[in-house]
Amino acid sequence: MTAGALDVPLEYVRLGLRFDRLEPGFVDAYTGDPQLRAQVADEPAPTPAGLRDQARALLAELDSAALPTARAEFLRGQLTGLECSARKLGGEPVGYLAEVRAYFQVDVALGDPAEYAVAHEALGELLPGSGTLAERYAAHRRREECPPQRLEAAVHALSSALRDRVRGQYGLPEAETVRYEVVTDKPWSGFNYYEGGYRSRVAINADLPHRMAQLPHLVAHESYPGHHTEHCRKERGLVERDEHLEHTVFLVNTPECLMAEGLADLGLEAAVGDGWGAWSAEVLGDLGLRFDGELAERVAAAAAPLNRVRQDAAILLHDRGAEADEVIRYLQQWALVGHDRAVQQLRFLTDPLWRAYITTYVEGYDLLAGWLAARPAEQPVADRFVRLLDEPLTPAVVTTELAAA
Repeated sequence: MTAGALDVPLEYVRLGLRFDRLEPGFVDAYTGDPQLRAQVADEPAPTPAGLRDQARALLAELDSAALPTARAEFLRGQLTGLECSARKLGGEPVGYLAEVRAYFQVDVALGDPAEYAVAHEALGELLPGSGTLAERYAAHRRREECPPQRLEAAVHALSSALRDRVRGQYGLPEAETVRYEVVTDKPWSGFNYYEGGYRSRVAINADLPHRMAQLPHLVAHESYPGHHTEHCRKERGLVERDEHLEHTVFLVNTPECLMAEGLADLGLEAAVGDGWGAWSAEVLGDLGLRFDGELAERVAAAAAPLNRVRQDAAILLHDRGAEADEVIRYLQQWALVGHDRAVQQLRFLTDPLWRAYITTYVEGYDLLAGWLAARPAEQPVADRFVRLLDEPLTPAVVTTELAAA
């Protein structure tokens, strides 16, 4: 770095911490120097316009910052998302599709109801009986519900079993730990609070019932080999070994979120793979909790195309001007969810901080699943997946690699 040049990674971290003062929760995790955070807390209150201008200044500085290409492009994506967030916070008009593009480096569009109808047919074959498909699907999901008083025991059993597998497949710092807590009145089903030092607190939302077939995905997503594992490995590698300061802060509504959520949603596939249903049923069966794991796995595969319905709902709401009641009906019709769950999903889609975030799950999963599938024939899934855990990949980089493949 030349004399007088701006330390872009350091200033990026400062900028991210300033966003958290303006919008609490914007910093998902911070593992850097507490003194730096204290310094930012003592600054004059930030303004959206000021943060916008700081993001633009850092973007302009990147080309002369003498950073390796991968670091510069990671920061370019992050700063582009921050610049858009600042404009949104300042009340500037930003179209929803443009907002999603700036945050996550992907373009989104409405899904095809014909594909949802095909998924409905597949589910209908797996869930025969009287009543509508929605009724039969709801009955199937109720049969899989975990008794509320057994939720914590089930989570801990799955966490322990997944942790053992991840330690063998990917490796974890010896000191890493995850503690779980059950919470209510949240717009999400689970949340990882990474505390640094290889420690996470994972909150499980009990507002709606949790299904035994869904809990393995949730634990894999939040902990092993999902968010907790990624944070641990990147703290040990990118931060402690490589001293890349920009990875001491994790910011919402940036490209790294799409990568993290896509990675986490692939967690159970990466840790267990085919047969996860029977494996999960065996783990929970030791607690006396019973469900048909093989059927659950087939149902999940048939229902997978319906994952996109949640993003459709966001587009209808924020881009097409649909009313809330219309969006709730759309979710009920195509995602086959009950009214209460549709309302809970709408709550997430209308939260000012999280309204665009649904794309990280939908496009993140599709992008990274395709990237994993495009690996060389002789390469194990674990060898490809570990790159997601260790490298500062971006959606743009993954898209480029897919095109080359």
